[in-house]
Amino acid sequence: MDDIVKAALLKWPHVPHCYGWLALDARGHWYMRDDRIQAAGPFPQVKGSRIAHDKLLAFIHRNYTHDEHGAWFFQNGPQRVYVELEAAPYVWRIDAAAGWPVQAHTGQPARVQGSWLDESGRLFLDTDLGFGLVHTLDTGIAAQAVEAGAWAPGEMPFADMPGRFGYTLRPRQEATPGAASRREG
Repeated sequence: MDDIVKAALLKWPHVPHCYGWLALDARGHWYMRDDRIQAAGPFPQVKGSRIAHDKLLAFIHRNYTHDEHGAWFFQNGPQRVYVELEAAPYVWRIDAAAGWPVQAHTGQPARVQGSWLDESGRLFLDTDLGFGLVHTLDTGIAAQAVEAGAWAPGEMPFADMPGRFGYTLRPRQEATPGAASRREG
């Protein structure tokens, strides 16, 4: 977490949490979802405005974490901005190099500990960093890792994954006791 964020938390410890305003899609793209977008429909059917500013993305990535309930958030200064997830907390990019190195959408490297296919054939990886979905552009490289025996995916219904791997797709105020909300989506 950035030092400036830690300082803001100390200075303003009781800022209400924010819900419904930030989302992460299955390709690792971040979306802002203002009141109008939230009223237009749920994520990911209505995504919102894609965040493309490199420095803002880097700031989000450095301050992206989860609470004790498995709800992921971006610590924006003193405010937690909870994230709606389309599929999982991480989206994995896979390199075709020896050993099929894996990197999160946040830029962090990870080591694969297990792999899973859902009922739609999507590949998820459990890593030392956390759980996530393989980016659609990297499924061919991932198939090479599976064919080579580096990964042996089990099968699991997508609906079971959040509970098994301890994350929440749609954080809400009632899922984070004691939190106030700017907007409940």
